[in-house]
Order: sequence, then C-alpha cells, then structure tokens
Amino acid sequence: MTNGPETIEVAQRIKTGDSVLILSGKDRGKRGAVVRVLPRENKVVVEGVNIVTRHVKQRQGARQAGLIQQESPISLSKVMLIDPDTGRPGRTARRYLEDGSKVRVIKSGRRDQKEQ
Repeated sequence: MTNGPETIEVAQRIKTGDSVLILSGKDRGKRGAVVRVLPRENKVVVEGVNIVTRHVKQRQGARQAGLIQQESPISLSKVMLIDPDTGRPGRTARRYLEDGSKVRVIKSGRRDQKEQ
C-alpha cells in the first residue's frame, strides 16, 4: 500500500535536445532547449527556464557554496514542442511509415525525425 497518489507515465513526446515553448507560469512565452527528461515524474528541465535560487552550505567536496541559481523541473503539460522546420509550436503525434518505422510528427503534418 502506498501513501501518495500513484504516478502514471505518459508516452514520452518530448526528448532531450528538443526546442520547446513554455505555455504557463512565470516563464510563459519563453523558448528553450530540453536539458533532461524525467519520465517517471512527467517533468522536463528546460535551459534558462524555471530558475530557482538554492542556499548551499559549504561542505568538503561541494562544488560551490552560497547562493546557487539552477533550473528546476517543469511539468510536461506546461511545454509544447516547437516544429524545427517552421519554428511554430504544435502538438505531437506518432505515425507509422510504409516500412513500419515510427515517426514523431507535429500535428501540422510535418515529420520531425525517425525513431530507432
């Protein structure tokens, strides 16, 4: 028996290196590249977005002490993939090609990239 709500993993529609648009929150309208994807938490870390200040105590082996600014994860529902061809944001879908391979497509119909 668990004490908290169970998390449901959503199909990974955003990948590391993708360019995304922030839809809501204090950074709404900003664009950035995805640095890391956390699929179990349904979150992503986007470069230059959702910056928080941490107070880090000086310890032996710590990289740096004091006030450190770093990016924190943001929910997948608050980001939208940007089409690399047009530069416009869009929803993603999966399509199968004639040879049986899957591709990720922006809803406008343009192909993004082949998946392995």
